[in-house]
Order: sequence, then C-alpha cells, then structure tokens
Amino acid sequence: MAVLDVPADRVDAGRILLAATPIGDVEDAPPRLRRLLAEADVVAAEDTRRLLGLANRLGVHVSGTLVSFHEHNERERAGRLVRAAADGASVLVVSDAGMPAVSDPGYRLVRAAVEAGVPVSVLPGPSAVLTALAISGLATDRFCFEGFLPRRPGDRDRTLRDLADEPRTMVFFESPRRLAATLAAMAEAFGADRPAAVCRELTKTYEEVRRAPLAELAAWAEDGVRGEITVVVAGAPVRVARLEDHVAEVRARADAGERLKDAAAAVAATTGLSKRELYQAALDAR
Repeated sequence: MAVLDVPADRVDAGRILLAATPIGDVEDAPPRLRRLLAEADVVAAEDTRRLLGLANRLGVHVSGTLVSFHEHNERERAGRLVRAAADGASVLVVSDAGMPAVSDPGYRLVRAAVEAGVPVSVLPGPSAVLTALAISGLATDRFCFEGFLPRRPGDRDRTLRDLADEPRTMVFFESPRRLAATLAAMAEAFGADRPAAVCRELTKTYEEVRRAPLAELAAWAEDGVRGEITVVVAGAPVRVARLEDHVAEVRARADAGERLKDAAAAVAATTGLSKRELYQAALDAR
C-alpha cells in the first residue's frame, strides 16, 4: 500500500489523519475534509460505498487508494496503513459518521501508529456525542460517554447498576430496535424520575429531541422509534449524608471491637460527616 513520489512539501504527507464526517447534514463537512478527500494518497473508510456517496454529494473525486477499514478488519489493516504513512503517504481515516475511534474503528490504528512513531492528527468536526449533550438541556460541565450498552439484558442491567451512582451526565448510543427496552432498564436502575433526553436524527430533516423522565421516555418508545439514536441521562443526584443515619454504623463497629473514636473516624471518612459530631452522637446513643 506504500505510495511513492509523494511531494516533499506536502503538509499531510507521512502521517495518519482521523477526520470527522457529517452525522447528518452534509453541509457540516468542513472545507478541509473536502480537500483531503480529494488529495489523500490513501482513504480508509468504514464503508467505502457510503464514503463515495458522501464524496459525490460534496462534489469531490477521491483520487487516492480507497480501502475498507471496519471493526472486522481493523487489526489487520492497521499495520498496513501505518506502513503506508511511514513510507510517506498521507492516510485519511473516516467512519460512516462522526469521529473515527469513538464507537467506530480507529483506536487500534492510533495505538499502532504511536508505537511505530508515525504522526497522527485529527480533523475535528461533527460529533453526535457533543451535539446530543449540548441540546439535551442536562448538565454539560462534567459528562462521560458510555457508547453502546451490552446487547444481552443481563450484561446490560449489570452495567447500568454500576452506573447508578455516576454523578456525571451520561451519553449513550443505542439502536432504535432496543431503545424501549434500554430506557425501561435505565428507569429500573437509575429511577423512573431520572431526567433524560432521547436525541433522534440529529442535524437531519426529522431531528427530534424528547426530554422527560426515564419512565416517560420508555413508555413513548414502546410504539417504535426510527433513526440514529443518542440518549443523554442526568447524573445521580448528590446524596447529602445525615448524621442520624450513620450513628448506628459507628456503634456497630465499636461493638465489633473498634475503638469508638476510630469507628467514628472511619465512618466520617466515607460519608464526609464530622468525626467529632459522629463520636459525640455515638456516645449519646449509649
């Protein structure tokens, strides 16, 4: 896959560039993406037919070598793409929508390039994660991206239980076929009243954002939902520890053999309560 006779002054030569593609509206494609699609020596696409369709809508002719690069061949193709860049080629990597390596192929390629000392850069652009987060109406100062949940109900439910106390806003991708079941499982794990937003067909003609408690969204989704789905869920509310709720724990530790002061200190460390006040309350409870 090596490409020869690459101009020495080409700024993109000899490196791998991850490029974000539109998640819906083709007009979101930046001018730099248009240029690189036309000029890159190698274009690695998650779906080559979809990439050619995008290039056609952009009025761009892909002149470089076009190769498929998806989850089933990423491990094998990563080495070839790194070698091509090491030999001087400009390698452009795109997924079907959004940023490569974010729930799409790209992570193994970046790791291989880093290990080989091949430069890697990013062409920023559309992101379903950030678009949904911004439009959700939920807190944006701290968030985490959880991608797709496990398909098996048992694995999904265990994952959601582990996230029940996550204080940051959570962003998920989900299939429209599984959306109703997933929202119902979230309502069970996080609470029926936990605020959330279902973002559908972002940036497209039929864009829709539903903001409601999880139980209400689960009921709405039972009728069936179509399109690309991103779910945003509020983080767990901060639980303020109350002194009276933890005195019994201090007493139980003391009854098990700990010094009362040590028991009060241990409980204070996990709850944020005052060690002195816990100690005094435990004394008064005797």
